[in-house]
Amino acid sequence: MEPVNRIEVDATLIEKSVLRHTPAGVAVQEGMLSHQSMQSEEGAMRQVNFEIFTVAFGQQALTLSQMPVGSLLRCSGFLSRRWRSGITLALHLSQIERLTN
Repeated sequence: MEPVNRIEVDATLIEKSVLRHTPAGVAVQEGMLSHQSMQSEEGAMRQVNFEIFTVAFGQQALTLSQMPVGSLLRCSGFLSRRWRSGITLALHLSQIERLTN
């Protein structure tokens, strides 16, 4: 059985790069998401705020490239290192749904 690495988050698209393509011609769209919510933890409510770097490839990159900054999105995907030798994380998007705007 494969270990689970699946993330789903509602977040606002706060930044995105110019759509680019790999040498093999695959579309790549990078961006930054911002999330704010209240979460229950051990019976108490906790305010949660974070930003996370995101990257999408192929059709999801094309979808993300069409989303205006400020859009509220429901995103799902998996976490990986942003750079091979780094410690920061990136959310690799496998599904993107626009919720508002």
